[in-house]
Amino acid sequence: MDLEFQGITVNFATGGVEIDHSQPPVLMVHGAGMDRTVWSQQTRYLAHHGFSAMAVDLPGHGDSSGELLSTIDEMADWLAGLIRSLDLGPVRLVGHSMGCLIALETAARHGDVTERLVLMGAAAAMPVHPDLLGAAERNEILAPQLMTAWAHGTRAHIAGNPTPGLWMRSGCQALLERAADGVIYNDLFACSSYEAGDIAGQVKCPITVIVGSEDKMTPPKATAQLVAGFSEVELLHLEGIGHMMMLEAPDQIREMMLTALQ
Repeated sequence: MDLEFQGITVNFATGGVEIDHSQPPVLMVHGAGMDRTVWSQQTRYLAHHGFSAMAVDLPGHGDSSGELLSTIDEMADWLAGLIRSLDLGPVRLVGHSMGCLIALETAARHGDVTERLVLMGAAAAMPVHPDLLGAAERNEILAPQLMTAWAHGTRAHIAGNPTPGLWMRSGCQALLERAADGVIYNDLFACSSYEAGDIAGQVKCPITVIVGSEDKMTPPKATAQLVAGFSEVELLHLEGIGHMMMLEAPDQIREMMLTALQ
């Protein structure tokens, strides 16, 4: 589905169905250098289980046009405006990695558009290794290679894919390699320079956080530091799963999302 917003074309995946305004809206936000397709194992499922599911391509990502947004604050303000333009009321906002920062900042700055948060691969701070940031700035293939190596748990490095015959790591790397020059660097720099401040004191809606035991990019310790400040938060654990949990454990993530979004 395409929508014209602020002079650009914004692309969504909706699970192959029209948006139903009578169903609770769920908006999914991807991570750095990625696009809506990382939610392919969840969008259709939610769309056929009582929700209006929408996985969005941020500006300059996937099939959305427009200039890249350079900070998490800008992304959050843009997303809040997009939600208001959809005229669906407050949404259940789901974020992965950079999408978590965007979701948290959106809820903090625009509480009227967020009813609940579900966060995967979340931390209050997301520093980026200088080698990765440098490779991304130079648009080197090393950047996708490093990201996919660090983002997947042990099992995903050797086998395991919901689509038989495909290797999970190579699929994720191909997705990152499709990003236009500058996209990965823009997103990683936005993550590394983001300062959450008193985010826990500003977010008023319920939060569910899902953490993988083998997440090297936002490790369980960093996630624990994030959730410690919130008064209404549910923390769910996935054993043996890395940062790309919605691809590594799609069945478990679908069930967790369905319960959390009710």
